[in-house]
Amino acid sequence: MSLAFSPAHELLSQLRDKKVSCVDIMKSTIERIWAVNDTVNAIVSMREEQDMISDAEKADNVAMEDRGPLHGLPIAIKDLANAKGFLTTQGSPIFADDMAQSDDIIVERIRNAGAIIIGKTNTPEFGLGSHTYNPVFGTTLNPYDQSRSAGGSSGGAAVALATGMLTIADGSDMMGSLRNPAAWNNVYGMRPTWGLVPSEPGDDVFLHALSTSGPMARNPKDIALLLSVMSGAHPKVPYSYSDPSLSDVTAMDLAGKRIGWLGNWGGAFPFERGLLEASHEAVLAFEALGAIVEEVAPPIESSHLWDSWTKLRSWKLAGGLGQHMSDAKMRDMLKPAVVWEIEHGLSLSALEVHNASILRTEWFVKAMELFDRYDALVLPSTQTWPFLADKPHPDEIDGIKLDTYHRWMEVVIPAGLLGLPVLNLPAGFGENGLPFGLQLFAPKGADSTLLSIGEAWHRAKNWPDLRRPTC
Repeated sequence: MSLAFSPAHELLSQLRDKKVSCVDIMKSTIERIWAVNDTVNAIVSMREEQDMISDAEKADNVAMEDRGPLHGLPIAIKDLANAKGFLTTQGSPIFADDMAQSDDIIVERIRNAGAIIIGKTNTPEFGLGSHTYNPVFGTTLNPYDQSRSAGGSSGGAAVALATGMLTIADGSDMMGSLRNPAAWNNVYGMRPTWGLVPSEPGDDVFLHALSTSGPMARNPKDIALLLSVMSGAHPKVPYSYSDPSLSDVTAMDLAGKRIGWLGNWGGAFPFERGLLEASHEAVLAFEALGAIVEEVAPPIESSHLWDSWTKLRSWKLAGGLGQHMSDAKMRDMLKPAVVWEIEHGLSLSALEVHNASILRTEWFVKAMELFDRYDALVLPSTQTWPFLADKPHPDEIDGIKLDTYHRWMEVVIPAGLLGLPVLNLPAGFGENGLPFGLQLFAPKGADSTLLSIGEAWHRAKNWPDLRRPTC
């Protein structure tokens, strides 16, 4: 029985009605992994097959009233998070043999909700670069064209979803890592409001409101399901909070709703040929659902956003990874992007960091003024189509030379810099046969509203089921 592309919420309903068993779901998952994972290299650090089936058998014997919201669903955890008994390599040879002794907060919640952890999903080294390749496990390939990048850093998770190896997956996002791979693999990826999903207590969460974990799936209902498990206040994590409205997501009536289209930010963001045009055509589909779509002039200079972002990002990364630079042997193991971030962060003065935060505040005020007029704002999810997988990153866009390894992802900064909730909407395919997506974002705390808009989009479009990968 193949259950590979069944939505998670439907599988859970079938489990409750005893139409399928946890063992059925696990065997279907294993069959699908053996069929496609060697081709795309999305799931790593896999458990033994018999151990996974044994856990599914135990799950079938749990009484219905004792089952959690993810009971019996197989899941693989992104290889930046700790899952007890699994390697946490972070894609780095420095941690190639690092076995997790305990679960991170989100993993503990996923496990306690009844999900069965079967492995990890591949990620670039330390999650940097939006292209999932590393010297530990190799490159994750795009299932729509195996010569192309799957994006990142949640590339393994996105590919596992797109190919039916998983129904739900966790990811994390600083600079588009839940949005870029979702767009390039024709699935949904959500960066929640910063603080809704708690980070680890050992991280600095007072100063660095940039990165967050979040859910990925092939439909918004499954996104909401996983987010409801991952999210919630934690006593050791300041600014963490709960949102009970996530438990039931229904399609919003979009009649009269106002959607602001930010396009290429007044020409500031370069795009590969055909991508901006395809994105604009896609966003106009909201009009068919009754919404009003209006073009929005750039509310702030893009250079202000870039200056703020690059300083705050490098400052955070230098604080977390800087110790690896003091050891010559470790430094030699780091890819150039990691070294660049650390060196840039270490070069900053306290006043430069302060001024970067002032720019962020300026943008927050302007963004909230926009949300007085619009229910949601939209940008393309990426500025390029999936590029060749043997390249570390694009070095130009449409003839424009790029000055950093991550300049090609500048379009994700506006929402990420403010910690706003953002949902990648699968938006279709280009003439090249490659998928693309739209970033739909809303005010802080409007996560359930965003998912309700996404559910309306999904019912109208449903690109993940309409066009699955051939592998």
